[in-house]
Amino acid sequence: MDTAQEPLAPTSASWRFKVGVAIICLMLGSWLMVPIAAALDVPGSKVAALTGVLFISNKVLLLLVIAVMGKAGFAELKRTIGRYISGVIPTPVAEVSPLRHKIGVVMFCLPLLSSFLEPYFDNFFPGVRPNLWQMQALGDLMFVGSFFVLGGNFWDKVHALFVRKARVLAE
Repeated sequence: MDTAQEPLAPTSASWRFKVGVAIICLMLGSWLMVPIAAALDVPGSKVAALTGVLFISNKVLLLLVIAVMGKAGFAELKRTIGRYISGVIPTPVAEVSPLRHKIGVVMFCLPLLSSFLEPYFDNFFPGVRPNLWQMQALGDLMFVGSFFVLGGNFWDKVHALFVRKARVLAE
């Protein structure tokens, strides 16, 4: 009687995958300590130290995740995440209308320009600009929303900025 068994293929139910996902959740969840510490009136220097410790410890935990999950685990994680976000990624359209393009470019540039000029504005006109986190969040949402308004072709153009051998094709 042959007692040799075939090795089992890694699945999403393997303990290595589960431990890796748990470590990733720990990495992301640990950042909640920063706003909690700020809400509890912990001194700013200690909040800054906590942020630094979390930044470095998350890098170490990421290396641990790589070691625990391995190549097969990361491939499974990539497939799992891909199933959830595939419907959210902007799809390339043939061409966006001129009005939609103008609105998208304004949505893209306005948050970048305001965040770039904000320190100078505060320096020259102190106390004039309201320091509301809601306005900053609105700017961030507007920036992210601009990618959807401009369409998937815009994302390809932005991506081409980081490809050394990318060439412009004249129409």
